[in-house]
Amino acid sequence: MYDIIIIGAGPAGMSAAIYAGRSNKKTLLLEASAYGGQIINTPSIENYPVEENISGYDFANKLYNQVKNIGTEIKFEKVTNIKNNKDYKEVITSKDTYKTKSIIIATGAKNRHLGVSREDELVGKGVSYCATCDGTFYKNKDVAIVGGGNTAIEDAIYLSNIVNKLYLIHRRDEFRAQEVLIDEIKKKKNVEFVLNSNVVSLNGDNRLESITVEDKDGNKKDLEVSGLFIAVGRIPENDIFKDIIDRDDNGYIISDETCHTNVDGIFVAGDNRTKLLRQLVTATSDGAIAANEAIKYVNNK
Repeated sequence: MYDIIIIGAGPAGMSAAIYAGRSNKKTLLLEASAYGGQIINTPSIENYPVEENISGYDFANKLYNQVKNIGTEIKFEKVTNIKNNKDYKEVITSKDTYKTKSIIIATGAKNRHLGVSREDELVGKGVSYCATCDGTFYKNKDVAIVGGGNTAIEDAIYLSNIVNKLYLIHRRDEFRAQEVLIDEIKKKKNVEFVLNSNVVSLNGDNRLESITVEDKDGNKKDLEVSGLFIAVGRIPENDIFKDIIDRDDNGYIISDETCHTNVDGIFVAGDNRTKLLRQLVTATSDGAIAANEAIKYVNNK
């Protein structure tokens, strides 16, 4: 019987494991594939306190080693289901079933891709899914952003204050974002709207040098840009919990800043929960909060 089982070894899950381990709770950290989550694809992190500049890969390795040095048990097994029994909970994986007093779900969210050839190859070499993470690398350069929702327009506003020129590409002729955001982006003189269009090609040898866009009539044109920011949504990794945990219309687990879910003793941390800001620092913060709440729950039991 474990005190706490943490599902997911991204920044939120590993931060939770540190706090749980330091409290001398019997803790198991489960990860389906590789530790680190989406952050390992980030070439340089410059907005995390204390670390002025560190790659996502190095950050994940440091965090993982910290978890191991505490003595937390780590297993690389895919979680396929969870069960909420009267006196304990069960976490079922591809290899075994584990009993626990509490669960922290930290499965994160993956970026929705465009599905264009070479997209994965050029991540960190001109293609990015996080304007606030990577925007400063493109200071005074020409870039493009794809999307039409709140995130895309907010990112466009942010980038417009950094870059030389910004192409805002959207597949429709109207944006889905809030009117106040649309009004603000329309005031930016260095932003050009490319509507009713899709990105169909990413061009360049070792780095992104240009993109090809195609409009609804089949007309194509190349845009010379150093960076392409993709903001077409994220997909939370929560499907296996849908019969137990309440989620919103987009699939995010419903929770407030205490990281509690609708099920007593099950907590959520990181990008897979409802929240205003999804950044590395908020993920690690969630991990600390969720672990603290799980510790209190176990102690009270």
